[in-house]
Amino acid sequence: MLILIMGGSGSGKSAYAEEYICSVSGGRKKYYLATMQVFDEETRAKAEKHRRARSGKGFFTIEQPVSVCKTPEEMKGNAALLECMSNLTANEMFSGKAPKSYEAVAEKIVGDIESLNRELEVLVVVTNNVFEDGISYDDDTVSYIKALGSVNRRLAAMADQVIEVVAGIPVTVKEKG
Repeated sequence: MLILIMGGSGSGKSAYAEEYICSVSGGRKKYYLATMQVFDEETRAKAEKHRRARSGKGFFTIEQPVSVCKTPEEMKGNAALLECMSNLTANEMFSGKAPKSYEAVAEKIVGDIESLNRELEVLVVVTNNVFEDGISYDDDTVSYIKALGSVNRRLAAMADQVIEVVAGIPVTVKEKG
């Protein structure tokens, strides 16, 4: 079962995703796939805030900034929360000497999510809304936004459920069946 949870920055999507996976995981182990690379004090503080928020909820954390399909064998048949697609997209796109094309990045990420979803009983993916601010950006940023937009559309099509969190309120956008 694939659930896509999206929202704007600070919308409450991460907290909701943690609550959601705890409510649907049953007796399964819960894994937290952390995609943020810690480079400085700001990202360190953000990562620590997320660790504190999920403390005591029974998550096994796996730092996986790229290639999310390469996860431990013991995850099979369990539940995972992937936090978050925007970090994963940036990591995949900019982890080389030159940025990769948005098409190649989107293709790799969607393929990785398909593989991961086949291995798990429950996969909750957190992502950010894009194309909503109307600001003009440089070419690399536009390419990144196109990649994330493509990934979001393709994951939404694959997902059993899509939920948008708006100001802390979950709104179901898609529900299969």
